[in-house]
Amino acid sequence: MVDPYDARYDGPGYYWGRAPSSNCCRVLQLMPPDRPLRLLDIGCGEGRDAVFFARNGYLVTAFDASSRGVEKARQFAEEAGVHIDSFVADINEYRIDLPFDVLFSTGVFQYVPQESREALFEHYRERTAPGGLNAFSALVSKPFIPRAPDGEPSAHRWISGELLTYYRDWKIEYSVEEIFDCMSSGVPHQHAINRMIARNPDGGLPKMPAPSLSQDR
Repeated sequence: MVDPYDARYDGPGYYWGRAPSSNCCRVLQLMPPDRPLRLLDIGCGEGRDAVFFARNGYLVTAFDASSRGVEKARQFAEEAGVHIDSFVADINEYRIDLPFDVLFSTGVFQYVPQESREALFEHYRERTAPGGLNAFSALVSKPFIPRAPDGEPSAHRWISGELLTYYRDWKIEYSVEEIFDCMSSGVPHQHAINRMIARNPDGGLPKMPAPSLSQDR
């Protein structure tokens, strides 16, 4: 199956640019790689965040559903003189075998249906090393922000604060909601996004009932 982002990533430039997400520097400050740290970039796109982390000394694994995105991420890493272990996988299907010190993702959770989220984030918590971080960002819906020109029908709605509910027993190191300007489609538009960094307090969590979230699709 061809991922819709293959066409977007097929140009000579970088669809999202090469500058890393703002959460990257926060991870670097909160958990610097003063020892070998394994980091997983979930939905790496063309590699802007994965390459940043590899440049700064993390042992980076990265995946994306777009084969073209993964190819460009490898090219970017080679140009930067670093290595990332990258592969093609779907966020809704891929499950992690070994624990990571940092799980990182931005701009991909809208492809996870609401009914799958509790199980997915429980899996991510279980695969995070003691003291490790989950640094995630999720685009959220706001009635005063029009749908993005390049928004896909397959995207699922998130609401403000929802991301935090999956980390209610973890230490929240950082949390913010902000609105940013975007030119990804070549047409100026805006997104609202929740950014969160949570720390695993002890490497294990009791299972808890899922939060009750009423959402319009």
